[in-house]
Amino acid sequence: MEQVIEVEFEQPACTTRHAWARVPQEPSPAERQALKARIAELLRARDAVLVAHYYVHPDLQDLAEATGGLVSDSLEMARFGRDHPARTLVVAGVRFMGETAKILSPDKTVLMPDLDATCSLDLGCPPDDFAAFRAQHPDRTVVVYANTSAAVKAQADWVVTSSCALDIVRALREAGHKILWAPDKHLGAYIERETGADMVLWRGSCVVHDEFKAFELQALRREYPDAKVLVHPESPAAVVEQADVVGSTSQILQAAATLPAQVFIVATDNGLMHQLRQRHPDKLFLEAPTAGNSATCKSCAHCPWMAMNGLRGVLEVLETGLNEVHVDPALIPRARQPIERMLAFTAARKRGEPVGALVPGLGAV
Repeated sequence: MEQVIEVEFEQPACTTRHAWARVPQEPSPAERQALKARIAELLRARDAVLVAHYYVHPDLQDLAEATGGLVSDSLEMARFGRDHPARTLVVAGVRFMGETAKILSPDKTVLMPDLDATCSLDLGCPPDDFAAFRAQHPDRTVVVYANTSAAVKAQADWVVTSSCALDIVRALREAGHKILWAPDKHLGAYIERETGADMVLWRGSCVVHDEFKAFELQALRREYPDAKVLVHPESPAAVVEQADVVGSTSQILQAAATLPAQVFIVATDNGLMHQLRQRHPDKLFLEAPTAGNSATCKSCAHCPWMAMNGLRGVLEVLETGLNEVHVDPALIPRARQPIERMLAFTAARKRGEPVGALVPGLGAV
């Protein structure tokens, strides 16, 4: 049974107006090519690599792939940045991703196109308030989503992403752990339903995924009865219940490649559509609805902070060294441990090795 603890500190209203005002103007075709060529040259000259999330502009995704960087979800972004030999990491995404890269690679320079690109889940989980929440439940293992600040990660026993959260929480439950979860209430409730774990949940949400509408999704499914529905678990339960596949961005991409269907309805940030349509030009991908009679759309299926990343921003930071990500050195060892636990767990699972030894006593790195 879902257990949600009511707390006095509700997630603050996250206006996206300022973020949308900072979205870069689209370059002309000629400027786009010139920017890409100059950035590629500077990446080589600065011993730098570009790491981009699936939700950022297609220009940045294409450039990362073309220059030997990475386009992926936050789990693989963290692993890639840690293991890549480049001395400078340019992270196209949101601030917690840049912080994670710095935590795992404190001796590297980490740059971001715009340091104000943040996340509603991060904003909605202030470190001091989370510390008070955690103090109410000292007997629980603290599991936090990657979409949090370094100061929150430093208070955690485990950090997880949407691609590994189920496996890690299931392993913790089997080892007898009770869970304190933060910050996404929808993802937390989904994990609780799927694993049967004893969890108390912080009440945060993503401004993108929280806007998907179950009633309008039903109507779209009637219009496309053969479509498969792919849903990110940060979405409301009534949307998740209609999914053929529930999963992270990488798991959605895998489902699109393997399911026997030609039409897909996708409930996640529409930045993922670039990869889906590139990989499967013969298939039809439709955005799940955030609008309709019950809509209060603030995001229209695209994160305004992800949209703040652009080619000009990448070029500027490579030319000037501006927008370097800094994390309090005192936080880094504490924040690194739960991230490294996650990476060790997922690496062992990928190799087919037993993971039980990584859990008792809160695991090993």
